[in-house]
Amino acid sequence: MPADSPARATARETIALLTGAAGFTEHRPPSRPLPPDGPLGWAGYDAARERARRRTGEEESVVYGTGVVGDRPCVLLAFEFGFLGGSLGRSTGDRLAAAYELALTRRLPLLALVATGGSRMQEGMVALTQLQRVAAASTRLRAAGLPQIAVVRDPTTGGGWATVGAGADVVLALPGAQVGFAGSRVRPVDADPHAYGAEGQFAAGQVDAVVPPGELAGALTHWLRALGPHGGLPAAPVPRALSAARLPETGREAVAAARDPRRPRAQAYLDDYFGTRLPLHGDRCGGTDPGLLCGFGLRADGLPVAYVAQCGTPTRPAGYRAAARTIRLADRLGVPVLTLVDTPGAANDAEAERTGAGAAIADAFAAVAAARVPVTTLVIGEGGSGGALALAAPDNTHVTADSYFSVIAPELAAAILKRPPSETGATADQLRLRPQDLLELGFARSIVS
Repeated sequence: MPADSPARATARETIALLTGAAGFTEHRPPSRPLPPDGPLGWAGYDAARERARRRTGEEESVVYGTGVVGDRPCVLLAFEFGFLGGSLGRSTGDRLAAAYELALTRRLPLLALVATGGSRMQEGMVALTQLQRVAAASTRLRAAGLPQIAVVRDPTTGGGWATVGAGADVVLALPGAQVGFAGSRVRPVDADPHAYGAEGQFAAGQVDAVVPPGELAGALTHWLRALGPHGGLPAAPVPRALSAARLPETGREAVAAARDPRRPRAQAYLDDYFGTRLPLHGDRCGGTDPGLLCGFGLRADGLPVAYVAQCGTPTRPAGYRAAARTIRLADRLGVPVLTLVDTPGAANDAEAERTGAGAAIADAFAAVAAARVPVTTLVIGEGGSGGALALAAPDNTHVTADSYFSVIAPELAAAILKRPPSETGATADQLRLRPQDLLELGFARSIVS
């Protein structure tokens, strides 16, 4: 990437891009002088640091302080790549730990603008152990219910990516940025360069969005509004029905209505429900599921709501893991959750089994069960067995007139019972899967209109 690319802007230029006229107040930790040539006595290290100071005007590879992005106060920390490649040494660790502590003390979100080549080899293990300090500081913020957002710039590699970057709740990347644990000089010579870039990490579900520099301030303002911190938010309102479907008379009619390709799908419901939507992408294990939408949104009244929405396809293990990630993040930040259920069931192909379908579904069940924030569910189409139930809120599930929910699809039930296909309709009636049946059985709280 060219040196004059926006992704290679200095730390202070990047901060100014976000804070604008609102300004930035720099903080500095108490000074702790290093021994001559650092803790290892690395010949020439002091001279290299002095050259870096003259070249960049900075005393270390991280700048931090408080600022306002849009209308949201936060703690910002920014890496200066021009200072020894944005590497982490003991003094860098002092600044990172102080930035996290500042966010904790003032109960503000932490916004990290990362550009680093990793740990500083001239300080050896002293540098490497700064990653443990960052991890501990990040854990304290997480326990306090404070959000962490990372913007990964060019390059973001090594321990800085594996802690400050990938360890954030939300990870945004600038286009074309080099992003990966292995830097360009230490990866295999035949490695696919796409895997080490922002776009490749997005495709692999490790980055939530690739955002052009001109759109970054707006995107971060929305994210800061959505993530809080918040307290005492109400439950997510039940979405309104987007079709004028009448209640089905038979089980067969209920299944047909839910499978009708003209029926409104998750995308339409989310567009109607939210004024602004902020997607989370991927399961952080290398997988994505295009049939499941996750993220946070802002309603017209400003209420933030996290969402998990099935899109009518079999949900894959990566989808359940992404759902669990979203629900747990919302729970930690005190944001209510909306789930939209619409799936014929969990994916059941061999690849789904190899990638942990059972464990992923179990994790989704656990995330919903453990949530302390209110979870609201609307069934908007097919409710196919446990693959759908994993995302349904106990005691707060609602249904549309063109939906159904069943322990098993009627065709499969008939097959298991050794009934001919002609008895599928009668089997559907026996399963009592219609919206009005679900209401009478106590599974659904209401049929929305």
